[in-house]
Amino acid sequence: QVQLVESGGGLVQPGGSLRLSCAASGRSFSSYTMGWFRQAPGKEREFVATISSGRTITYYADSVKGRFTISRDNAKKTVYLQMNSLKPEDTAVYYCAASGIVSVSPNLYNAWGQGTQVTVSS
Repeated sequence: QVQLVESGGGLVQPGGSLRLSCAASGRSFSSYTMGWFRQAPGKEREFVATISSGRTITYYADSVKGRFTISRDNAKKTVYLQMNSLKPEDTAVYYCAASGIVSVSPNLYNAWGQGTQVTVSS
């Protein structure tokens, strides 16, 4: 099983940028598909982005396409989420997760980090 720890959240003004990191420990990080999800207060957890183990497949939610970029460094066992042109509606707790397959469903991810808060506000 892989253990995940997110970092990089914080308070940012609308139009600003943040880069989230998710550091993994344990075996076989490079074999996992990695995803980012987010959950705003009173809402269900929603898919943000995913990247396959070999970095050949990336997929984004329509709400973040063109603004967010997911990447990974298998040597460092880290996955990143670069977030640009942030909007107040991006405010949420962001989670990284690991899965054996490429999917947008949180139910198919079996390892989760503790989350990092992102707040977009002036």
